[in-house]
Amino acid sequence: MQRALFIIFTFFTIHVHAQNLKSGGVLKPEQALMDIRHYTIALDVDPEQQSIDGYTEISLITSQATNVLLFDLVHLLTVKKVWVNKKEQPFTQADDLIRITPASAVAAGKVTVKIQYGGKPGIAERAPWIGGFQWAKDSLGNPWVAITCQSEGAKIYYPCKDHPSDEPNEGADLIITVPKGLYVAGPGLLKKVFTKGSKSTYHWKTSYTINNYSIVFNIGKYTIASREYTTINGNKVPMQFYVLEEHAHRAKHLLDIFEQSVRVQEKYFGEYPWVKEKLAICETPHLGMEHQTLNAYGNKFRYAKVGGKDFDWLLHHELGHEWWGNKVTGIDWADMWIQEGICTFGDHLYTRELEGEEAYKKRMQQTARSTQNQKAVVQGNNLDTDVVYHGDIYGKGAFFMHTIRYVIGDSIFFPTLKKLATDPQYTYNNLVSTANVEQLFSKASGQDLKPLFDLYLYTTDKLDVLVKQTADNKYKIQLLNFNTSLPLEVKTDAGTKRITLNKEGIILNSTSVPVIDSDGYYLKRVIYE
Repeated sequence: MQRALFIIFTFFTIHVHAQNLKSGGVLKPEQALMDIRHYTIALDVDPEQQSIDGYTEISLITSQATNVLLFDLVHLLTVKKVWVNKKEQPFTQADDLIRITPASAVAAGKVTVKIQYGGKPGIAERAPWIGGFQWAKDSLGNPWVAITCQSEGAKIYYPCKDHPSDEPNEGADLIITVPKGLYVAGPGLLKKVFTKGSKSTYHWKTSYTINNYSIVFNIGKYTIASREYTTINGNKVPMQFYVLEEHAHRAKHLLDIFEQSVRVQEKYFGEYPWVKEKLAICETPHLGMEHQTLNAYGNKFRYAKVGGKDFDWLLHHELGHEWWGNKVTGIDWADMWIQEGICTFGDHLYTRELEGEEAYKKRMQQTARSTQNQKAVVQGNNLDTDVVYHGDIYGKGAFFMHTIRYVIGDSIFFPTLKKLATDPQYTYNNLVSTANVEQLFSKASGQDLKPLFDLYLYTTDKLDVLVKQTADNKYKIQLLNFNTSLPLEVKTDAGTKRITLNKEGIILNSTSVPVIDSDGYYLKRVIYE
């Protein structure tokens, strides 16, 4: 399982720069004054022509009067008309941007923008890593359509403010028309289906805050496997699998595995976040992606054994993003480790839950060995997806949580982690930064953890520990590149003890050479003299 994750992350790291679109970066001044509240995306999708046609309506609030409204949309799609507050307005389209210049300034306050457009959207080169539309077919020849756009941004198919710092607080409506006989799966709840002639229209609605790249749909010859799930807080939620008809016989067992994963995630991170809507997965022609209330699943029912039970690593990881990425969201792509690293830590916690602490430790040790340390996990501010995305935001991010757990202890760590996942100041509408996470854990532990955050997240340095023999059976042990104290496990002839170390160091008596941190709680370099 760890090797499978590593291969995926490595592939993305190698190929991400091949694409010509990216999300995030420095927020444009014309967009900084816009607070997006809601998207309505209404499209007729033609799988044979591989085209889309329709409109997107954007509800927003401007903080001040403006002469320009600026939205992102890939140049492959042609804008036909634009309305602002129901009045047609002039616009230009260039450089993947729509610049609307109303005849008179738009006053501060609520604004509605409707953009009519269409064309052939970009095709995914290798979904989900290099995203776009997939115009696939299932084994029976039925159209099978999926969208992935985390790195490129949702501008690949609808006009939007393509920046992680702003999500539509009032959710989104998707009104998608397809050839009759196909099914459209989308985020939130299905409000209405109607058929006219040779086409069917599906209206999906989510009322939750949602990140732009989760506002997508899937089209296929689906059937729905469904059951009721009772959350850790006693709420009833529909648990669903939108599965190709040809794989319907596999759905029950996958839902059993899915339910086991939800139970473990809820134990550590609190109640499933979207109880008013659904808990669902959808079979896709690509491997997978965290799409809120409808995670993409394409692992082809390939299971491993964890604790003697069938386990699907892809299913579990993408489910974890319902908490880390969808509910707890980084305010800047620079903070992407929060969602990817902590989500990956949740994968390790599944091992801990089903196979015990020693199996968890061994998996963490393997994660440490796989860490590349070629780039810092957090490389600055106002960064785009191309810059921030590399394998260590997963593995090193997860290992860092393992380190924090050791430093502050389980009795503080686990409640604080759950607080991060459940407290309103860090969830839903309130986006978070690395500094927010550090301050939360520092306050909860009563320790200044900023130096540890700085070392592990903002540099590629490891913790340097010097073990120097000063006399027969005497050793001085000290930290070389860390200015405050840290606990470390030190094994001597007297056994293993947890000892607090700093730059000044301590002297230990031992007939054998001390072994530092043998269980592997730190990414470290031990220097023996």
